Amino acid sequence: MITPKLSSEKAEPAHSGNHSPTLPGGQHTRNLRLRGPMGLLIFGIFLVAVFIKPLFLLAAGAMQSALDSYIVLVPVVSAYLIYDCRKRLPKEYGFSLWAMIPLVAGIIALTTALKLHRPGNSLSDHDYLALMALSFVGFLAAGGFFLLGRKWMTAAAFPFAFLIFMVPMPDAMADTLETASALASAEAASFFFNLTSTPTLRDGTVFQLPNIAIQVGQECSGIRSSWVLFITSLLAANLFLKSGWRRAVLVCFVIPLGIARNGLRVAVIGNLCVHIGPQMINSIIHRRGGPLFFTLSLIPLFLLLWWLHRSEATGSQRPASGPASGSEEPTARREGPTPRREDGVRRTEERGER
Repeated sequence: MITPKLSSEKAEPAHSGNHSPTLPGGQHTRNLRLRGPMGLLIFGIFLVAVFIKPLFLLAAGAMQSALDSYIVLVPVVSAYLIYDCRKRLPKEYGFSLWAMIPLVAGIIALTTALKLHRPGNSLSDHDYLALMALSFVGFLAAGGFFLLGRKWMTAAAFPFAFLIFMVPMPDAMADTLETASALASAEAASFFFNLTSTPTLRDGTVFQLPNIAIQVGQECSGIRSSWVLFITSLLAANLFLKSGWRRAVLVCFVIPLGIARNGLRVAVIGNLCVHIGPQMINSIIHRRGGPLFFTLSLIPLFLLLWWLHRSEATGSQRPASGPASGSEEPTARREGPTPRREDGVRRTEERGER
């Protein structure tokens, strides 16, 4: 009769003790989920709901814009990059004071947009959407530092930094780059005209050809193709290269490549007008030839990427092959063959005895 009492007394504390740690453990698990990627996902959905109107206007304007059409793909690419490096991301989450930097930037951008986007102010609709997109990215980055911590955000630095391309290029920046690109393209076009011995008279960005005068205007600067090429080089450098200086070489190569591509396009159109007729200024090469020349510019870019990737792989194999070649001498000095000979002699003796 004592045994059932002892077992019941032991069972009751064990049963009652299981309830007390369950609640704190469950709360701890839920807190981890709220502070982990699931918490960032929930915060991101809430943030999208708050910024739904400017984000919708941004996406609608980007699909109709010749310069900002890439913006709709930026969140998709960023999400893929995070998914691709998910195994390398830390599993421990915490709070980082670095969240204050993007948070302050987001607040400043939001305040400026709401204050200046009023009747009578000089802020355009395009710049208003740029500030709202910058505010959205800043708040999202602040949530990442707050819910995931500095180590996690450092490991996912490039995917998060890539979201900055959601911000459309401000009007002042676009005008400045278009003017600079038009001048540089005119220099490149002059080089190609001289290379093909085409008679020209140049006045700034205007070229007087034998039967037509053409001008390299801002709309012909190729800034959209160059900007997309720059984004492509950043992605390719991050995905296929590990060395910092090789990544910098690939990205910096885009600047002269974009100028040469646009200058070649102007020279090709000018030579067509000279050798075929002035009507070629309205040909499909002029009006729709951007994607063709953009595709051609990808060839030298990917060739340089292939060479850099190959040189990086060759450089990493050399240190690995060095110790292996040096370890051949110690291996040859080992008295490995002696036991084999003795085993052979023993086997011969055993056969003879048999």
